[in-house]
Amino acid sequence: MKRPTIADIARRAGVSKVAVSYALNDQPGVSDTTRAAIKAIAEELGWRPNSAARALSGARAQAVGLVVRRPASTLGVEPFFMEFISGIESVLSDRSYALMLQMVDSHERELEVYRRWWGERRVDGVFLVDLHTDDPRVTAIEALGLPSVAIGPPQSSGSLTSVWSDDGASVLETVRYLVALGHRRIARVAGPADLAHTAVRDTALRMACAEAGLPDPEVVHTDYTGDEGARATRRLLIAAERPTALIFDNDIMAVAGLSVTQELGLDVPADLSLVAWDESPLTQVVRPPLSAMARDIPAYGAGAARALLSLIAGDEVADVEGEYARFVPRGSTSAPPR
Repeated sequence: MKRPTIADIARRAGVSKVAVSYALNDQPGVSDTTRAAIKAIAEELGWRPNSAARALSGARAQAVGLVVRRPASTLGVEPFFMEFISGIESVLSDRSYALMLQMVDSHERELEVYRRWWGERRVDGVFLVDLHTDDPRVTAIEALGLPSVAIGPPQSSGSLTSVWSDDGASVLETVRYLVALGHRRIARVAGPADLAHTAVRDTALRMACAEAGLPDPEVVHTDYTGDEGARATRRLLIAAERPTALIFDNDIMAVAGLSVTQELGLDVPADLSLVAWDESPLTQVVRPPLSAMARDIPAYGAGAARALLSLIAGDEVADVEGEYARFVPRGSTSAPPR
């Protein structure tokens, strides 16, 4: 079946195409009775406005964009993005907005996508994720005038509205718990060093250890994958003085790290305590279940979506601070070996 057009509606209603256009766009020029009849016929035929024509007329695209600079396989294995997107969709669906998603392999390609989407009026705004400490995308988006919400700490988001949570507070709470158990050698398997939230976590970990009188912690930066998480865990555990507690920057690496402990014949938590960042089903189906820093990720995505839609509507939107990830103890943490 061909897509119904304004001409089809005009023939059924016995009016001109101009009258149909007036009625469907709620403009004066037709009676209330005719307007209602035309809209009823349009609904019966399943007519929808042409997005390209709407763009040419200056109307909103009714879509927002998300570009992720990671392999496409990331979405299949990392629960964070799926939960974050589910939160975004919970808000967009109520407003009849669509989410355009694209995976890229570089910041340059990411900026090309933003320029194309904005130039072709495909989106009304975008989410900027994986914020870097000195991020060239921020100034580029500011120059475009593209409504944007940056997911990351305000100190790296420039003039863009920031949606963030205090990762430093999460680190401090976790380290204090481990210290209370008696741990003195704490290490971390971290994400990429150039990410803004990684830098916040690095600084907070050093400060928390200094507060407790512990030596400067060892931090190994990775790409968030299970392979790199396992490799980093192996490196830390075969050292002359291995740590008694390991903190991982995501759940995938924490599960991979748990496999390495089994490979080396270590008992968790008797020989080594493990903590994952961002609770997910993965952290609870392994044995022992992993202690984790937990937050409501769908609520985080929903807050970002509400902020972006407010920006698109022309409102002034302040930075949005979500609840920080709180430590949840489970079977993978206990007092260190004597």
